[in-house]
Amino acid sequence: MKIINVGLLGYGMAGQVFHAPIINCVSGFNIKSIRTTNPFWRKQALERYPKVAIVDHSDMIIKDPKIDLIIVVTPNEFHYPLAKKALLAGKNVVVDKPFTVTSAEALDLIRLAKSKNLFLSVYQNRRFVSDFLAVKKIIHSQRLGKIVEVTMNFDRFRNSFNGNWREDLVPGSGILYDLGSHLIDQAIVFFGLPEFITADLRNQRGGKANDYFEVKLDYPGLKVNLRSSMLVKIPGPVFKLNGINGTFEKFGLDVQEGDLTAGLTPKSKSNWGQEPIEHSGKLSLLVNQQDVTETIVSPPGDYRIYYQNVYDALVKNEALLVDPRDAMYTIKIIEIALESANKKCTLPMEITV
Repeated sequence: MKIINVGLLGYGMAGQVFHAPIINCVSGFNIKSIRTTNPFWRKQALERYPKVAIVDHSDMIIKDPKIDLIIVVTPNEFHYPLAKKALLAGKNVVVDKPFTVTSAEALDLIRLAKSKNLFLSVYQNRRFVSDFLAVKKIIHSQRLGKIVEVTMNFDRFRNSFNGNWREDLVPGSGILYDLGSHLIDQAIVFFGLPEFITADLRNQRGGKANDYFEVKLDYPGLKVNLRSSMLVKIPGPVFKLNGINGTFEKFGLDVQEGDLTAGLTPKSKSNWGQEPIEHSGKLSLLVNQQDVTETIVSPPGDYRIYYQNVYDALVKNEALLVDPRDAMYTIKIIEIALESANKKCTLPMEITV
């Protein structure tokens, strides 16, 4: 088996939870180097990956001739410059979501990767979670008939601040970039690009960056509502789909993040990604003038699918599951949403590339 040597630029929460343990569970990958200057994270990385080199500077990874793939897992404002530097050095690149701060930066990276015949993708891991897969299953079944309204919620309850850069006034901070990039990507996968965008952004806790958003995506005959807040103590449904024939409702976020945060991995836990049965979705239909209600058990989520596809794309030239152009469109929608919220108006989805 061909071995792909990997270097991680960053080892904060994203690197520790969403990338390193998953990469380490996919055959063919070898984590060779991790860049971090935080003493606590350095210690943890050495304990978990004793054969990995822990370095202080990104250039020590970017310039390493033995590194085949670089994962950019830094604060958002550094995604573009580090990914560009890696591509210019001839490295294949995965960038954590959100892709970049601006769509112009995203397009520049896409063109650069293409010109140098290098691999470029964006880690949209929430395409590989139970709730998303359950909704995908329902949409493909067409049992709801014509879908007229969809609501996607990604809520948390954090009524204090933790000093994280995402809560500061820096490029790419705030909940719209952080969690909005997930919901927008899911909408693009399900329904494509919208015609119009209307957004409401708020700072409900009195901090520096936005911590609430409601983004409405208008499609012909379909309204998609995307919502996220840091002040939801009693969670509502994560997905609700209304169609001509009935409604599908799904509660409960995917279990993988919690398990990975607790130090579990697909190697150490059986039934990886299988959510509790009580989180199963409910499908309510009107069939021949009779009410029919069904429990829809979700497929197991598995972040490994993303990195298995990365390996297969690099080694076997297989098609990408996450095209960077989708990630660029996600950033474009974020830009339009920010403008819509500022101007308090509805704006068209304009594609200029």
